Amino acid sequence: MSNVPASSRNFYLGCAVWSYKGWLGEFYPLKSRPQDFLQLYSQRLTAVEGNTTFYAVPNQSIVARWAAETSPGFKFCPKFPKTVTHGGLLEPKIPEALSFIERIQGLEDRAGIIFAQLPPSYSPQSLKDLQEFLAALPAKEVDLALEVRHLDWFKSPYCEQLRDLLDELGIATVLLDTRPIYNCPDDPQLNSERRKPQVPLQPIVTGKRSLIRFISHPQSQYNEAYLSEWVDRVREWLAEGVQLYFFVHCPQEARSPHTARTFQKFLEQKGVPIPPLPWDNIVPPSQQLSLF
Repeated sequence: MSNVPASSRNFYLGCAVWSYKGWLGEFYPLKSRPQDFLQLYSQRLTAVEGNTTFYAVPNQSIVARWAAETSPGFKFCPKFPKTVTHGGLLEPKIPEALSFIERIQGLEDRAGIIFAQLPPSYSPQSLKDLQEFLAALPAKEVDLALEVRHLDWFKSPYCEQLRDLLDELGIATVLLDTRPIYNCPDDPQLNSERRKPQVPLQPIVTGKRSLIRFISHPQSQYNEAYLSEWVDRVREWLAEGVQLYFFVHCPQEARSPHTARTFQKFLEQKGVPIPPLPWDNIVPPSQQLSLF
């Protein structure tokens, strides 16, 4: 295991949420209170994808509390509110986007990448609108990332135009990997109201950062080949000085923390220079009892 100091950390690992009662007894101690979930989460993983901000913008006191309750070196990667990204053209939403960025700065050193997730309806036909929107954001002062979902963004010449735009502005590309749930015989989304989009994986880096959203399968055997593939990419990108955030999702979130931990183990076994996982320093209750 590599002893990478937090000050030079370039790799962060986490899940999409922290407030999940299904983790009691597995990820969290059995009798943990919901108000303690965030603190417990930050004692185990190193980052969280802030999906909660997509639905509601937190007030200043909540943002300050998030920062206060988490461990040093922990990072939040909040998503722009849907009122910014899912209401048509982006240019009219610039003031709202700037206001959100300012609010998130209340996280101080706990602030990671802020990312915009565009809906499948937002196509390259709106490229000029996207350029104006992104150029108005303070990408030199704040870490930003973009996720696109319209399939034309993944085809020439639009994929190259988007890559060049993001690289020029120093904005990271969000990489959505849904292969584990689509390239398997058992689709875990059959009864899900919010299915993940099946978009091509184009493993590129822009802005010297990357935010990877790995949509895992609840049956671990369907994830292993893809996680092993990501080990090689992570090793290569870290060697190039890229900062990486790797978030594990799952249509059934109960297994997400364990999939994240499995990925950590894969990286460590291959000698990839990553920080140790705080989770590994927690003594299970059964071992604690044996000490007395």
